[in-house]
Amino acid sequence: MHTDQLEISRRDLLISSAAAVAVTGAATAAAAQTAGEEMALTSKLSLTVNGKSHAIEIDNRTTLLDALREHLHLTGTKKGCDHGQCGACTVMVDGRRINSCLTLAVMHDGDQVTTIEGLGQPGDLHPMQAAFVKHDGFQCGYCTPGQICSSVAVLEEIKANIPSHVTGDLTAPAQVTPAEIRERMSGNICRCGAYSNILDAIVEVAGTRA
Repeated sequence: MHTDQLEISRRDLLISSAAAVAVTGAATAAAAQTAGEEMALTSKLSLTVNGKSHAIEIDNRTTLLDALREHLHLTGTKKGCDHGQCGACTVMVDGRRINSCLTLAVMHDGDQVTTIEGLGQPGDLHPMQAAFVKHDGFQCGYCTPGQICSSVAVLEEIKANIPSHVTGDLTAPAQVTPAEIRERMSGNICRCGAYSNILDAIVEVAGTRA
């Protein structure tokens, strides 16, 4: 009698355990479904890019880089490493340069974005673009849009007296020097090695002599 009772208890335990797992699983699935219904997968946002307003709806996971390239078809901004290490995707947001591959588009609703297309066009080049051409500041050209956007922003940073890691006197106005330019441009990689020519282009636009 004792053995039969023990076997029944084990059977009942297994049945009750299975039922508990099923109930828990059903509850979890229901909760997940409810959360999924409540959580929007896309967002509507407004971006002003190169002076033109754009209203788009995109997946919340879309980077600013992909929004520019895939949704607005502004392919001048390049996707290099996609890890924020090469600078090819550099654009300016509200006047400050950023790596557009490292930020989500939904974080910039209402922001002003400037890409290489917004700086100048063939026949009407931005001074920095013209200087890059004059000094042969590129070879393959893949990094060039990011280099130019970063260069323009670098001169604005110096003009605004924003110091860098090599700024010696923080009480004096920031100066355009080769050391300052090299430090500030260090996040923009040129695999062709046109760094000296890039430096010459930036120095010319800044109106100084190395």
